[in-house]
Amino acid sequence: MKPEDIAKEAKIASRVFAHLKTEAKNSVLSELKRLLSHKKDYIIEENKKDVEKARSAGLQKSIIDRLMVDEKVIKEMQKSIEDVINLPDPVGEITKTWRRPNGLLVGKMRIPIGVIFIIYESRPNVTIEAFSLCLKSGNAMILKGGSEAFFSNIALYSLIREALERESVISKGVQLVETSERDYIYRLLSLDEYIDLVIPRGGESLIRNVVEHSRIPVLKHYKGVCHIFVDESADMEMAFKVCLNAKVQKPATCNAMETLLVHESIAERFLPEMARLLRNEHVDLKGCERTRELVDDVEYAQEDDWYREYLDYILSIKIVRDMDDAIEHIRRYGSDHTDAIITRDYNNAWRFIREINSSLVIVNASTRLNDGFQLGLGAEMGISTSKLHAFGPMGLEELTVTKFIAFGDGQLRE
Repeated sequence: MKPEDIAKEAKIASRVFAHLKTEAKNSVLSELKRLLSHKKDYIIEENKKDVEKARSAGLQKSIIDRLMVDEKVIKEMQKSIEDVINLPDPVGEITKTWRRPNGLLVGKMRIPIGVIFIIYESRPNVTIEAFSLCLKSGNAMILKGGSEAFFSNIALYSLIREALERESVISKGVQLVETSERDYIYRLLSLDEYIDLVIPRGGESLIRNVVEHSRIPVLKHYKGVCHIFVDESADMEMAFKVCLNAKVQKPATCNAMETLLVHESIAERFLPEMARLLRNEHVDLKGCERTRELVDDVEYAQEDDWYREYLDYILSIKIVRDMDDAIEHIRRYGSDHTDAIITRDYNNAWRFIREINSSLVIVNASTRLNDGFQLGLGAEMGISTSKLHAFGPMGLEELTVTKFIAFGDGQLRE
């Protein structure tokens, strides 16, 4: 099918999706949840084809881990669907009203964006999350998964189409792009008369390529250079646990810690043990000169390393003079994604929150919590650092816009 045909069909279907009743949306999602259980063996077998191909191609272990679908991942997909079902339907919500001196009642109402083109890599569960969120927020969608998850995405897409058809909802509101030909994708990115928004999820090179070729607005983040600042008043045991989780729980994700900042007054007590814990998890360390004096076998961190999103078992460490130094470092090298402070000082906590303008600023918790599911959004379409029109994890509300409405009684403009 030509790119124009896919986009046109999605546009036509978007007018139906925009006005689906909440009960119809939830029925489709419930049926999809059931099908994931009923056809789990089929999904896992199709996923094995992708995993075997990835291993043969020598892809990184972290990428293969994100690619793999087992019973646990299927249960996570089902849980994300259930969470979306339980969330309020944002479409039609009146967010605020006010009355003008002439008696005109003005308000703002949430409406769907229209057609959303989602381009993503590696993780097949994005297919399910993207569909759940787009359907519940009344948006039609065009899905383009990575070639490394080809069989998995087709399998999950077939279940989505089946769920829609079983509930008598137009299935053309969900389109899957099965080719990886660049010219085909670039043509879709030019069809701004049919597609309203593009959301790329993946590495920096993918996102920059999408932005370069798109005539359609793009919600994006280029990379996640996430920091944790361990303040002089930090609870040491808490800091050890939080920093370890932020780096090693899933290092290939955009919300994993890439740089650890440590207040100089606690560095001698904190860093040797922190380094030992990280090395037990096979993390390679890079650091400033002072870090290298306190910890053996630390590679010197070059200027470019402070900007780097490793997405791997590598961490940069810098000892800072004080809060001012930490904030300045984050402002210079950060990516407005996720930054955290470990502190028992109430004033320092609030200063960090006020002065760091990342999409999520956290006190005494792991950067890995910047996630729609973890923050109670049910699921997420991705994490935006572009500030327009969404900033942070994109859940149901972020997949809508507001239109103005007004109720009058014969008012005229004089």
